[in-house]
This record gives sequence, structure tokens and C-alpha cells, in this order.
Amino acid sequence: MLRIEHLTKRYKGGKTAVSDLSLHVRPGDIYGFIGRNGAGKTTTIKCVVGIHEFDAGEIRVDGLSVRKEALECKKRLAYLPDNPELYEYLTGIQYLNFMADVFQLSAGERREAIKREAEDFGIYDTLGDLISSYSHGMKQKLAIIGGLIHRPGLLILDEPFVGLDPEAALKLKEKMKALCAEGSAVFFSTHVLDVAEKLCSRIAIISGGKLVLEGETGQVLGNRSLEQIFMEVAVNAQTDQTVNGD
Repeated sequence: MLRIEHLTKRYKGGKTAVSDLSLHVRPGDIYGFIGRNGAGKTTTIKCVVGIHEFDAGEIRVDGLSVRKEALECKKRLAYLPDNPELYEYLTGIQYLNFMADVFQLSAGERREAIKREAEDFGIYDTLGDLISSYSHGMKQKLAIIGGLIHRPGLLILDEPFVGLDPEAALKLKEKMKALCAEGSAVFFSTHVLDVAEKLCSRIAIISGGKLVLEGETGQVLGNRSLEQIFMEVAVNAQTDQTVNGD
């Protein structure tokens, strides 16, 4: 569903944020993308969803090139950034109808999807209120609902559990699993390692813009925790990069 091949992204001034990164997220995967702050996670995600251009490599969503077929790629995915910016002068229902318009949902489809998702996340009764009156957690729930209503083939999330209460976090995990059971895929970054360990079918660890470990979760973990592996792999990778002058 998502194939990243030899991705390289440099910023002005010559800093390489992502270097020769290759990943394959298959239908049914819940794929955890793990790394320190500044490791290149958000940059990679923004390249995938078309916010950032990139210098080398190729990204494909459902077989389509992000470079050449950007609009078709965006129709197949949903993206939730770590700090969603919403139109605060709209009501919750206006925002969700706007999202339904973007993805061309029929009146019946949107009515059913909005009711289902908003009730599941506990904000159905507040959809008539202005978004400016919402708490941070409610805004995050609204953004999640906006990403789920068209049942995307690829759900991309950047630190999705930050700011969610335990009930909403559990509901989001259930939604991620349900999407993947239908043949979609989820690609998300997180610092919550115990969640990634329990939830993900595959994981990748990135350090200094470079992939340092990737594979099926069970095979990567063995008899150790993800926290132990992350500390060992990420610290060693950072030491190697410092020694080599990267």
C-alpha cells in the first residue's frame, strides 16, 4: 500500500533530513515508525503525503507515484499531523461535511460515517458547536474522525496518541485494527513504545535520517522489549554517525 524507495530529503543549507530510506507497508499492516525527535520521522511522513518535495528516490501509494500522480495518491490516504490545524470558525459538523466533500462522499455515506465515528469518539452531541470552543482533545478527536470517514486505504498518523484520553486512545487502536482487517494499512510515528510493541505488525527504527532496523515486530523483538531494542539500536546508531561525522 505504501512503498518508499531510496528516499532522500535535504533542507536548504545542505542538511540531509532523510537519507536513502526504503520501507514497504503492505495491506493489513499496522506499521510503527520509531525514532528520536529530529530523527526524520515527520519529514518522511510529509514527503509521503505530498507536503514536502524530496531530492531523490520514489514514493508510491497503492502503486501510484507521489511525484507524478499526487492527487490520485491523496484520494487513497488520510493524514493526521501531530498538531492538527482546524478551521475554528466552523462547527464540528461543518468541518466533517467539508472533509466529506473533499472525498466526494454521498449524503447517505457521510451521514452514516459521521454519526458512527462521532458517537464512537464521544463528540456527536457537540458537533453543532464551534471548533474554537473545543478542548485540545476534542479537536484531535474531530481531526481523527475527519480522516476516518472515507475509510482510507492508507492511514498516516504522526504521534496520534498525544493528547488523547485513555478511552479515545483505545478507540483509535480499535479503528486502526478494523481498517487493517478490511485490507487497508496504517503507518504511524510514535514515542509510545509499549503501544507500538503491542499494536504493530511491523516496526522500523530511524536515526539521523537513516533506517537502522526494520521487520516484523515479533522477529525484531525476540525476547526483549521494544524499549530495550530502541535504546540499544538508536544510541549505537547515533554514536556511529557522530564518529563518522554525519
